[in-house]
Amino acid sequence: MSSTNRETPYTTKSTPDVTAAARKLLGFMSLRRGQGEAIRSLLRGQDTLVVQPTGYGKSAIYQIAGALLPGSTVVVSPLIALQKDQAEAMESAGVKDAAVVNSTMSAGERRETLERIEGGEVEYVLLAPEQLKKEETLERLQQAGISLFAVDEAHCISQWGHDFRPDYLDLAQAVAALGHPPVLAMTATASPEVRDDIIQRLGLRDPRVIVHRFDRPNISLRVDVFSTAEEKFDALLRRVEFAEKPGIIYVATHRAVESLSADLNARGVQAVGYHGGMKAKDRDAIQNAFMEGETDVIVATNAFGMGVDKPDIRFVYHADPSDSVDAYYQEIGRGGRDGKPAEAVLFYRAQDINAQRYKTGGGTFDSAEMEAVMRALDEGGGAMTADDLATGTGLAKRKLANLLHKLEEVRAVRLRAGGDVLLATRKPLPELMQTAAERQEEQKEIRRERLRQMQQYAEGRGCRREFLLRYFGDDYAGPCGNCDRCEGLPAHLARAA
Repeated sequence: MSSTNRETPYTTKSTPDVTAAARKLLGFMSLRRGQGEAIRSLLRGQDTLVVQPTGYGKSAIYQIAGALLPGSTVVVSPLIALQKDQAEAMESAGVKDAAVVNSTMSAGERRETLERIEGGEVEYVLLAPEQLKKEETLERLQQAGISLFAVDEAHCISQWGHDFRPDYLDLAQAVAALGHPPVLAMTATASPEVRDDIIQRLGLRDPRVIVHRFDRPNISLRVDVFSTAEEKFDALLRRVEFAEKPGIIYVATHRAVESLSADLNARGVQAVGYHGGMKAKDRDAIQNAFMEGETDVIVATNAFGMGVDKPDIRFVYHADPSDSVDAYYQEIGRGGRDGKPAEAVLFYRAQDINAQRYKTGGGTFDSAEMEAVMRALDEGGGAMTADDLATGTGLAKRKLANLLHKLEEVRAVRLRAGGDVLLATRKPLPELMQTAAERQEEQKEIRRERLRQMQQYAEGRGCRREFLLRYFGDDYAGPCGNCDRCEGLPAHLARAA
């Protein structure tokens, strides 16, 4: 899409030398491809979508553009750990005027930070999307004068992508409330469908779209096919035992995390397990041990990975297929970030896709429970606490929490950061229930289609790299010379022929 020079309250009066600014602010001698283009786009006041691999310096874009624009910069990240990592990285780079606003802060810390933000003392405000649901936070940001709104992990707003986060769906409203400053949306992996979804759901206006090529030629691609689960896991254990390390193994369930990590340790491989059912402090300790090289292998569900940037990972193995090509490519992309050879292997049975289909086909509404929640909210006439809803409906808190999450996904209810729940619309209850059920079915069909695409990758007979890169919109033709379908056929010789 073409750039547009339009004057806005956020447009700089002159065109700064962004390379000189990068050198002065961050000590960069030069900018990578796409960084300067994105910064100049934002300085013109143009919304910008950047798709670049992790490690290519997306954060430098908002740091430099934010420093050159008048006013403060909001940086939205989905995880507290990511916010802290970004703040620490900025401090290490000499950026001192960054502040994190999150749910772990005390009331006093929060009040002091918000006062500094309102007073214009903070250049970079790092927070999670749910913080923007708090009226006080939004009002303080309005007073501060926001000149740039950066959304990290922007694929979280798309139901076509992976790591979907319902809270991201409210970001367009926050942008509008702040006067629609230039918006920078950033993600490492996004197919054309996901890119379109990001643009539409964030309300980006005539955005500049900058996409880095997706090819990671140093990662070899392979799918090994098995008849039985026992055969598959035995082959996986043997391969891990003799593989160059460190490495990541992705599995589908908590039980598989525990059993596979135990089996590896029994074979003398240092392995730890990681999944979303663990306590946060335990997950942090396990991740830190892996990142610091204290253990060779981490066995994990897809709860592990966002924000992980360990350059020397030599393999990423999947004992179970991911639920989408987007998720799979994001996960294998954590290997070989130092540019050295790495391998990505999917250990595959056709039955594994059926197991994923079963998971994808679940999650339907219980109509009676849904009606009870909707009616309680409708009769309440405003926000209700989850405790009051549990009492009013007679639903167990765990069941209510799961139901509210599903209802939020289909935009039937809205969950405030403080935990209050309210209807997202005042439509009649029968119409609202029908709309919610229809949208739930649409989401399930999206998940089924994503899984069909993953099956096509696993069972396809052509070049694996060609399949992946064409999926993400790259005009690439195999053979690549570095996948199991092209082994023994060097890419340059094949093309010369």
